[in-house]
Amino acid sequence: MKKPNVLVVGGGGAGLAAAITAAEAGCSVLLLEKGERLGGSTGWSIGSITAAGTPDQRAAGVQDHWEDHLADMPAWAGDQAARDNMALCEVLTRHAAQAVAWLRESGVEFIGVFEEPPHRKPRMHNVLPNSGSYIYHLSRRARRAGVQCLLQTRAEKLLQAPDGRVTGVQARGPDGDMQVLNAGAVVLAGGDFNASREFKLEFGNADQVDIPAINRLATGDCQRMGRESGGRVVNGDIALSDPRFRFAPPARRPWFLSLPPVRPITTIMRWAMRVLPPRLARPFVMSFVTTALAPEAHLLKLGASLVNRKGEVFLRDSEKIGHGIARQPDNAAWLFMDGPRLALFSHWPNFISTAPGVAYAYIDDYERNRPDLCTRARDIRTLAARSGMPLAALQQTAQAAGFESGPYLLLGPIQAVTVIADGGLAVSPRLEVLDAANVPIPGLYAAGAAGQGGLLLKGHGHHLAWAFVSGRVAGRSAATAARQE
Repeated sequence: MKKPNVLVVGGGGAGLAAAITAAEAGCSVLLLEKGERLGGSTGWSIGSITAAGTPDQRAAGVQDHWEDHLADMPAWAGDQAARDNMALCEVLTRHAAQAVAWLRESGVEFIGVFEEPPHRKPRMHNVLPNSGSYIYHLSRRARRAGVQCLLQTRAEKLLQAPDGRVTGVQARGPDGDMQVLNAGAVVLAGGDFNASREFKLEFGNADQVDIPAINRLATGDCQRMGRESGGRVVNGDIALSDPRFRFAPPARRPWFLSLPPVRPITTIMRWAMRVLPPRLARPFVMSFVTTALAPEAHLLKLGASLVNRKGEVFLRDSEKIGHGIARQPDNAAWLFMDGPRLALFSHWPNFISTAPGVAYAYIDDYERNRPDLCTRARDIRTLAARSGMPLAALQQTAQAAGFESGPYLLLGPIQAVTVIADGGLAVSPRLEVLDAANVPIPGLYAAGAAGQGGLLLKGHGHHLAWAFVSGRVAGRSAATAARQE
């Protein structure tokens, strides 16, 4: 490609939204993605989007407005509300419903709306069948719009003219060669920095340095390049919360998750969830979501034990579960339970996992859809033989836990991970990257986590909503600037 009007760094939801928007505005667009495929953190997400004033709400009889959504945002931020960026909160809430409509126009389908306090009205829209639908449909829309994508190409440095205008990037391709790529405007959309050792140390998260990230490509390249060009990171010191814990992903992707998320499939899912009795709809729905869920902490309060590879209970007093798991060999732990607990965790309200607003997963769901996580036996001796854990340790753990009778189950491995770091570059409501004096850096824009600009985005559905809203705004702003160059 000759010099593109707009160059986008990052091929997740925000980057694709920016690239498509700029291309459909008449610009030539080049997108760089350092991974082997498009997707970014969007592809790892649960998939919910929170928005007000959508047709889904109206169909459910919910009267809502973006200003009501905006008014609820401080309740999510809690005691950190003073640090939230309310100007960007307005951008998010004002345009979230338009983003949902744009995604649906692209081929994405949703189920909802669902409640999630402290939202005062149901606003959660969940994607069908899973978050892979976003990348499937947006990558095709990008191709139709003429966006050129370079995979396995990592942007390493922004190019700047003597007057400070950003004029392109220096990038390293899959063969290791350095490339100079000029552009009329650049959009940074490379995600967050939760996989960056340097950023974790800088912003006071040393206890999470060795905990793996759910997206190991989220190394904060865009934040680093933005700062080197005069930008600044906002809220980096509160970017990471306690480490999360999730079931290990399957070694092989189930065949049904490889089905394209085209309208016939998502329409059937939507119909099934609305019309079929729960006993028929649940197994169908849960097969699509149990590969990406996490165990709930309340399981330990209800009598399950968390053990390491040696069959030993390891959590210290008041220790966070994620930190405790991270200390264990191979960063792995298992939920250990007996027959009475198995019966307890087979029905409401004692679920193993929850997919927000969609369904709750119980023991039967995991044994049916994730047998790779389940080691079951009639007695502890057989369980030890099947799992490779020491018999004496399992017997001691069972006695201390007051386990009464079999069958017994080990559910795992469960791994500690970091999911997202919210420290992003300071940006204007037009998603222009701002310097230390809050002056826009000419030719430079940021979207998604890279351009979060102080937004706190608590709760389900706000991160994805921001990815698509900010991506579209940044793409539109970059296209306007590039045409005026």
